[in-house]
Amino acid sequence: MLLERREQLKLFIGVISAHFLLNFTYKDEDVFWYMFTASSLVLISYAIVNGQIEDKLSPASFLFYGIVSGLLLFGAFYLGYILLEAIGSASVRDVSKLYRDFAPSNIWQFLALILFVVPGEEIFWRGYVFSKFKKHSNLMYSIIASSILYASVQIYADAWILVIAAIVAGVFWNILYHWKKSMPLIIVSHLTFDLLLFWYLPV
Repeated sequence: MLLERREQLKLFIGVISAHFLLNFTYKDEDVFWYMFTASSLVLISYAIVNGQIEDKLSPASFLFYGIVSGLLLFGAFYLGYILLEAIGSASVRDVSKLYRDFAPSNIWQFLALILFVVPGEEIFWRGYVFSKFKKHSNLMYSIIASSILYASVQIYADAWILVIAAIVAGVFWNILYHWKKSMPLIIVSHLTFDLLLFWYLPV
């Protein structure tokens, strides 16, 4: 019981730290990518020290499943965006503002996304938070609760469409991580999704 309470305290500290870091990250778009990169490194370190990352697939397998799953998730989001445009939703303006303020715009920002930001999000939220929930709760609760926590740090971007998108993506990657038990797969999936989102979404 004492060990379980310690684990819960560590999890609480980790999530609160993520909120603290992302709050500062979204405050100023001029330094967003510097702060996002630094925050990712902090969260990676916390997750590695306090958790255990799973990797049970060969490189060929995690690349295949990662790319295919990233393509599928992007396809779903692409169709969702087209639908929002078709019905004239105000969320389209929120998406455009997010791209204008926070999308990577040069080589170093894309490198930061690939090397630090995406791995940081997945190692912390899937490899640490979701895994800790699974250890002490049933699977369905773990998937939903950790997805909501993952989405909760997006509130500082001041765009509810991002929070909703993060819940959907969080559920998808949680299920995938539970199924395949491969962190490299999830990172490849997230990278594929993000790069397609930044390059091909018609914003």
